[in-house]
Amino acid sequence: MLIIRFTQSRIYKLLFLLLVLGISPNLYAQFSEEFNQYSNKFPEDVKVRLVKETLIEIGFKKGELQIKEQSTEKDLYLNESVTYNSEGSLSYSFFYDLEEIKASSFLFKKGKYKEFEVESFKEKDNLDDSFYDGSKNISFIYPNLKKGSISELNYTYNIKNPRFLNPFYFGDFFPIVKNKITYVVDKDIEIDFKKFNLKEEQVSFTKKENRKTNEYTWEVKNQDSYDFESGSPSYKTVLPHIIPIITSYTKDDEKISLLSNVSDLYNWYSSLVKDINKEEVDSELKNVVAEITKNKETDLEKVKAIYYWVQQNIKYIAFEYALGGFIPRESNDVFKKKYGDCKDNSSILSKMLEIADLKGNLTWIGTRSIPYTYDEVPTPIVDNHMILSYSENGKTYFLDATGRYMKLDLPTPFIQGKEALIADGDKYKIEKVPVIDAEINSFTDSTAIKLDGKKIVGASKAIISGYSKIDFFNRLERKNTDTKLKDFYNSRFSKGNNKFLVTDYTEKNKYDYDKDFIVDYNFEIDNYSKTLGDEVYLNLNLYKTLSDFKLDKKRKNAIEYRYKMSFNYNTTFEIPDGYKVDYLPESVEISDELIKSNIEYKLIDNKIMYAHKIIINYMTLSKEQQKKVNSLIKKIEKNYKEIIVLKKQ
Repeated sequence: MLIIRFTQSRIYKLLFLLLVLGISPNLYAQFSEEFNQYSNKFPEDVKVRLVKETLIEIGFKKGELQIKEQSTEKDLYLNESVTYNSEGSLSYSFFYDLEEIKASSFLFKKGKYKEFEVESFKEKDNLDDSFYDGSKNISFIYPNLKKGSISELNYTYNIKNPRFLNPFYFGDFFPIVKNKITYVVDKDIEIDFKKFNLKEEQVSFTKKENRKTNEYTWEVKNQDSYDFESGSPSYKTVLPHIIPIITSYTKDDEKISLLSNVSDLYNWYSSLVKDINKEEVDSELKNVVAEITKNKETDLEKVKAIYYWVQQNIKYIAFEYALGGFIPRESNDVFKKKYGDCKDNSSILSKMLEIADLKGNLTWIGTRSIPYTYDEVPTPIVDNHMILSYSENGKTYFLDATGRYMKLDLPTPFIQGKEALIADGDKYKIEKVPVIDAEINSFTDSTAIKLDGKKIVGASKAIISGYSKIDFFNRLERKNTDTKLKDFYNSRFSKGNNKFLVTDYTEKNKYDYDKDFIVDYNFEIDNYSKTLGDEVYLNLNLYKTLSDFKLDKKRKNAIEYRYKMSFNYNTTFEIPDGYKVDYLPESVEISDELIKSNIEYKLIDNKIMYAHKIIINYMTLSKEQQKKVNSLIKKIEKNYKEIIVLKKQ
């Protein structure tokens, strides 16, 4: 047995050699103990939040409600991608004033952290929301942020309007070691907490009664990250969170209701819009209304003419500040400037209907990114959009002029299925926006083909309607040359194989709001058929659209689509002279409440009639539903490989 003994001098020489070679005798020595712990625990994550602590104090100052929020966030960065996370930001608005901010990064070196404080902060407008309230971002760069570094952010908000308490999220798309929030609330203030996606075992809750205040504390520890996946519904549907609501408070022995129910919310909204459009109407606006409605026989035709005019002539721009984010501009101003946000478009729509002796109703609504109902959360965070409603013969039309090419009876796709809060003077009503049937959002392609050697030549008529048509129009706006148009149609109508080529096309009803969009086009597909001896093989499944809806088995979250849709493919194949059909595939059908599809073959005289119909009857699929849909799609996909066989007579 060979025994090697290291003297002290040999050990020093070995350590020196390792350093010369660039090999650390202790690879972990350059990082802190907590980095070693969490990088091993979360090897796939970019960062871990070590702690977030928030204190919100709600009380009175000089007889007025005062709300102050103080937060501390500490993040530890676990890999080299930290450079992409060095930019930090906070948002604030007229209602949510940022009073104080301090940010630092801490670089671990020689066994301890060294602080580098952020010195430069940049402010810019935040224009992401259609229901804009003057939100701004303040951004900054953490200096010297590297793998193993820690960032620390401390900030204080003054919440000026008690209706604008923000949700608090206990989870995020990165792991969190400790997440704690405490509300200290004066006993003369009634507060309610709405809970979403929150399991009791996830969080510890305590309530403490002091002499003048109630103290509510939620704390979560060791929360794993939530997976972010493309196409998932809003994070509000997944992340555990609470929404605090100040329902009422007592001042000078008088109880004041703030947001105890939907009526309180509506009364506040109503107070903001009660004085708009009181000035004399611009004479030019009157003339426009008279001109565009002069030949319209019914009220609905007049509404349609006005609605389409606003879509075409008032450019949508999201901008505003403070309460102006909730108060529409005067219709005269919108008309003169020819632009406005969602509230401004609703304002001019309302006034133009009034000029035509018609009545529209201002309507508040949340887009599909907001999953709450008005009864659940009767606060302004339930809304981020404004439209106009018009009712006739028991039917409500939801007019959203921020969209383009929107047909009168089509709501914009992002408000389908959502509750709408409709104003009617001192009263209000809540109605649900309909979800548009799949058959209305259709793409139909009818094709006649014949063989030319190995090549297929054909003529097709594509008919596009509903939201599918609107998407087409929005894309076509950017195709302003014949070359760009042909490239677009080659891509959009592509079928068979990658040799597909559109040779010519004609368009009908382009940019028409009410009529289906029609494209007639001729095409060829080179090298598509196969010939072996006296047999010809041909696959009539030119479109394999259903495969596009198959979902990854590894997907962990629900998936969301903008609208339901349908596809109809009809192909007529002319059998060449001297040939007969030797094999015709069997028809196949799947049917479920989520998805329906069928492929059908018929032989009529010297022609084979192929029909393939698809109905996508969902907008959101849960994980379990994805498995079901995938299983159904597989049955159709097997038949996508089926071919017809022709035999020379």
